Amino acid sequence: MAVKFITAKEAASMIPNGVTFASNGFMGTTFAEEIAAELEKRFLETGEPNNLSLVFCAAQGDNDKRGLQHLAHEGLVRRIIGAHYGMARKLGELVVKNKVIAYDFPQGVMCHLLRTTAAHQPGELTRVGLGTFVDPRLSGGKMNELTQKEEDLVQLVQINGEEFLFYKSIPLDYTIIGGTYADEKGNISFEKEGSKAEALAMAQACKNSGGKVFAQVQRVVKAGSLDPLKVEIPGILVDYVVVASDLKYCMQNFGTDYNPGFSGEHQIGLAEFTPAPLNAKKVIARRAAMELEDDGTVNLGIGIPEFISSVAVEEGINNKFTLTVESGPIGGSPQSGLDFGESLNPECIIAMPSMFDFYDGGGLDQAFVGFAQGDGEGNVNVSKFSTRFPGCGGFIDITQNAKKLYFCGTFSAAGLAAEIGGGKLKIVSEGKSMKFLEHVEQITFSAKTAIKNNQPVMYITERAVFRLTKDGLLLCEAAPGIDVEKDILAYMPVRPKIAQDFHLMDERIFRDEKMGLHM
Repeated sequence: MAVKFITAKEAASMIPNGVTFASNGFMGTTFAEEIAAELEKRFLETGEPNNLSLVFCAAQGDNDKRGLQHLAHEGLVRRIIGAHYGMARKLGELVVKNKVIAYDFPQGVMCHLLRTTAAHQPGELTRVGLGTFVDPRLSGGKMNELTQKEEDLVQLVQINGEEFLFYKSIPLDYTIIGGTYADEKGNISFEKEGSKAEALAMAQACKNSGGKVFAQVQRVVKAGSLDPLKVEIPGILVDYVVVASDLKYCMQNFGTDYNPGFSGEHQIGLAEFTPAPLNAKKVIARRAAMELEDDGTVNLGIGIPEFISSVAVEEGINNKFTLTVESGPIGGSPQSGLDFGESLNPECIIAMPSMFDFYDGGGLDQAFVGFAQGDGEGNVNVSKFSTRFPGCGGFIDITQNAKKLYFCGTFSAAGLAAEIGGGKLKIVSEGKSMKFLEHVEQITFSAKTAIKNNQPVMYITERAVFRLTKDGLLLCEAAPGIDVEKDILAYMPVRPKIAQDFHLMDERIFRDEKMGLHM
């Protein structure tokens, strides 16, 4: 069928009730915002389409009104299979309130399931997720009571005595994708995008499932005028092209309309650097930066780990290692906030499923990630809490497979205040929420799996540094000025053992001046 050119409203009118509907994108990158908005408008006006099964990989949204927030209406969606719900919090609220069937699987697994679906393979066989909440011995990725009676989408299998998880392929009926330009034959280019996300794999999966692929673009150009190397989605995979009615629907990400430095079209000079103020977050980032290895390949998670890059710039060591982002950029300066998923001046941008091939195979030398809850065994939870459901995103893929792993977070949250200076730290007021519990609410990182794999793991806070051992957490360092019993152990329901070589954290971390790091 020759590609047809339609409006976003017409595209939304073509989605039937009860189908499996997939959306491509990372935050706002390559997300078909106008089609999603028209889909929401149609549902609110007519009650259709309804009972959709929604499939997505990465976070898609701005935690306000855009992205998958458009689809977060009871009745519009019946079932969700995704990785990260955090930036579409209304979807997460539907899950917590038991209003929708919901599965949460690792982001890399979701990307790879698109490829198994495209190839008509039964599913993805992987070690990713063993020992975590997606393991069927725990919850099998089922995220609420409503989902417990639904089919199992992941199975535990053994091959030659080794355990694996088998995730079932997910046929797709309709898919929406955002790109830069379309030519008259439906070829979709990505030259102004900062990520390729999972676009190609999703289009292939949908097309080979007998489904329909919709691509939203900025404009149409003549056939043959696109550089073939910049065409990410060939026209043979595209059924309908929507030219956005306004460029506001074609933002490069939800934080930036357009920056040629994100797409690699031009090298953009960095703004004048201003060091971050000395606070608890910077203390953690400084201690973490001391672990950076020369010529390493690194992933920095969202939150406190983002400050490690700033510390590296301040210390003049930022050119000694290569940063990667799971969305596809390699090199450059990864962005944060609503531009997360982009990198300024990247050396290369690859497709997200390929990035997770690299991650899952142990390609990361070091990963620095945040944590919301930890327990005495060393397990970590970032995916589900009593009233919030951000999901796991790429956390499981990254933490399970990095050669060396570092969790970075404050010891307590919601109100922590500290005095820092003169080489010491003093807790002024403790946070209301303690991070270390007897048991985490959900296991997003499995300490047992890490021990089995001989993976070095460190937990870095503003007042203490722990390492993972077969006996659980081992307290190795404390900040100068901290009372170990009163400020650390008293707040840990499971007391860690104390290392024989226990010592104070480097006092340079707690001074205003540069530390003088070298690699």
